Amino acid sequence: MTLQPHPIVIGIGGGSGSGKTTVAQEILNRVGPARIAYLPHDAYYRDLSGLPPAQRLEVNFDHPNMLETELLIQHIEQLKRYQPVHLPVYDFTTDSRAAETISIAPHRVIVVEGILIYAEPDLRKLFDIRIFVDTDSDLRFIRRLERDIAQRGRTPESVIKQYLKTVRPMHLEFVEPSKRYADVIIPEGGFNTPALDMVVARIEEMLREK
Repeated sequence: MTLQPHPIVIGIGGGSGSGKTTVAQEILNRVGPARIAYLPHDAYYRDLSGLPPAQRLEVNFDHPNMLETELLIQHIEQLKRYQPVHLPVYDFTTDSRAAETISIAPHRVIVVEGILIYAEPDLRKLFDIRIFVDTDSDLRFIRRLERDIAQRGRTPESVIKQYLKTVRPMHLEFVEPSKRYADVIIPEGGFNTPALDMVVARIEEMLREK
């Protein structure tokens, strides 16, 4: 019986608006989406549909407890055993999980992306490569402002309030300190072509080794 090679698990961390998704997309494009299972940590936010809207406004979405990381860990372990998983679908306009899920097939490479993936010890130890996308705070805030208005139905006032109340404090408490666990730090995210070249070359090398 031919044994299947162990999948390579890659983490892509960094602050909100740092360009993590752009880096993940570049890796998918270069390595090939047919070889990658992609798990965004954002999909694992806890369902808040049972809370009144006023209470949801007070929830700290940037704290690790707001994410069902134990389910993400379970899904990574399943994919490493070449078992498919069902990725949750989170609706940020209603702060709830949708009834449907997305089927993710196992592949040689597993990419996990999120702001808090290195703040969780049990999750952190699963990664073979840990990438941290490091971007100036003013750029991150502008990107978050534009995204939340365009994609999540937020007002500029609510985005600014949330940033000052929870996003910035939680970044300083959890995200920034977790940078020390990174193997590779990429300044300016997906616009840093030389860094991406090196990361992709390393992934290809590991695939050949395994």
